[in-house]
Amino acid sequence: MINLKHSLAAIVLWLFVINLGIAFGAGLYEHRISLPRWLDIAGGHWSAEAARQDDVGLRFWAFVSTGPMTLLTLASLYFATQASGPVRTWWLAAVAAALVDRLLTFSYFIPTMFGLMQAPDTAASVDTAITWGRMNHVRHVLVAGAWFAALQALSWLRVRGGG
Repeated sequence: MINLKHSLAAIVLWLFVINLGIAFGAGLYEHRISLPRWLDIAGGHWSAEAARQDDVGLRFWAFVSTGPMTLLTLASLYFATQASGPVRTWWLAAVAAALVDRLLTFSYFIPTMFGLMQAPDTAASVDTAITWGRMNHVRHVLVAGAWFAALQALSWLRVRGGG
């Protein structure tokens, strides 16, 4: 058991909370603002050109979630197992949700979007993009759940004076 208040573990938890919050907000932004530029559901059109022009994967997500969130999730897994009490419980819950998000991101979201960015405007591309967008709701729930659980762990850290 470690004193989390003044340690690397506390810094990791703070960074995890901040990163999850940014990823959640950015995910909602992408879904509400960017995705409609790429996908016209009513008209049944997919614009790979618009998706490539935005290239949010390389321009944003690589710097926020692909690398940093993955590293913070793994670091959090280590440090959360060293914590005790409610800090441990909430932190591990946050890590579990973030790990599921990371697995879905690397196994489905990244490869599917990579394919869509090369895809022509066909009914199959539109269907794939619609499914990708719907699956994004799952990712939003996972990241929000991880964020709220990590916030709860952080609040217990403060209440307990370092766990």
